[in-house]
Amino acid sequence: MRKVLFVEPVIFIYMFATYLTSPVVQQFIYRRLWEEEYNSTFVSNSNTSYCEQNKSSPTYIKQKGVQEKTSVFTMQLDLTGAVPSLIVAFIIVAKGDRQGRKRSLVLPSVGSLIADIFRTVISYFPLSLSFLFAVAFISGLFGSVATFLGGGFAYIADLCRDEKQKTTRIAVVDLIFGVVSGLAGLSSGYFLREIGFTWTFMTASLLHVVNIIYIIFFLEDTVSVSEFQQQEPISCKELLKGTFSGVYMLFKTAPSKKRVLIIVLLFTFMTYLFTVIGGSSLFTLYELDEPLCWNEVYIGYGAATFTSVSVTSFLGVYLFSKCLKDIYIVFIGIFSYIGGIVMAAFAKTTLLMFLVRVPSLLCFMPIPVLRSMLSKVVLTGEQGAVFACIACLEVVTSTIALSVFNIIYAATVAWFSGFSFLLSAGLCLIPLSVLCWLLCTSWNEEDLALLVPEEASSLDSVDS
Repeated sequence: MRKVLFVEPVIFIYMFATYLTSPVVQQFIYRRLWEEEYNSTFVSNSNTSYCEQNKSSPTYIKQKGVQEKTSVFTMQLDLTGAVPSLIVAFIIVAKGDRQGRKRSLVLPSVGSLIADIFRTVISYFPLSLSFLFAVAFISGLFGSVATFLGGGFAYIADLCRDEKQKTTRIAVVDLIFGVVSGLAGLSSGYFLREIGFTWTFMTASLLHVVNIIYIIFFLEDTVSVSEFQQQEPISCKELLKGTFSGVYMLFKTAPSKKRVLIIVLLFTFMTYLFTVIGGSSLFTLYELDEPLCWNEVYIGYGAATFTSVSVTSFLGVYLFSKCLKDIYIVFIGIFSYIGGIVMAAFAKTTLLMFLVRVPSLLCFMPIPVLRSMLSKVVLTGEQGAVFACIACLEVVTSTIALSVFNIIYAATVAWFSGFSFLLSAGLCLIPLSVLCWLLCTSWNEEDLALLVPEEASSLDSVDS
């Protein structure tokens, strides 16, 4: 059977199934906790979910309690799956250089299949929500999204023979993320309304089955495993040592000015990612609460409009990069996020909540641009080390952000549900201050040329 080197369908199906179930799981937890709190069935009609808006009512107090419990439960669930997935992702993706990329794609797909089958069972019978912790842990042991994306991007990088082709294909994958997340978010509400939780999880399971079949039988690996069959096997300890040594040498051998710049850019990347992941993760809970009281369909619309900003952010990077330096594009993106998240904190009507997405259209621009800035500072032989460092910090930062913001939301939802959004906006002052410091110092094109002398001729257009 002739196999193909076309991994984009795999990424499309996996991410669609993931984005389809993500808001559904949160709503499933919310409804189950609601039913436990009220000892009654959750009520939803064509326009809104039922929620009490009279603040003096005992029902209102119980409603806020459900919000708090859901937030804390979600945080604990994220931590349960994130810890093992971080370790597995680092090992499996690194071993892909020797044992092939398909393992990094198959294992997370199998893990997601198992997770969705368990969710189907939990929602059908119904079983205790505590079983979701076992589901999250098992999914993490198979690597979860971190391993899948690491393997997917490595697969694409293997196929590309020049930097321009690599940039184009990776940009296409970024567009896939934006389009798929929007379609899945929009579809989730209709799936939930028409077929319920059980069959929505079953649909995601079937998508993962299709993906696994495609990967195993139709997708060709980019790494020939036979090349290493004659070599002595490397222990896990030696593999981890070799993987970490590249990152260690990146900082040890670098000139002090280059080392400082790398650390500053990594810190800026982490702090901005922390605010964006933390703030945006609360949208579903915020929309379920009063006075919005959105139902599953409206939440799907909201998810579609918000996640689709990755497409507009990509277009923004493409256009602004023709006339602005990288650092100014990052500034624009951060201010875009601040405008949207502050507006969300005070959004009390459905129309205003949808309009929140307008000032946020460019909020994802800083993330790829900061990656690019880091890439420009290091040598060609150091690219793998710096991107491995970014990937590891990205997983850790996302996990901490989800935990911290869910705890803060649970503690503040009773007196002001928009506080976490204002906090997220305030924390943006940290990366903004760091960027202002870079502008006020002597970090410019000439400095970068000195930091990377071997490639100075190729850095004529490098941004500060």
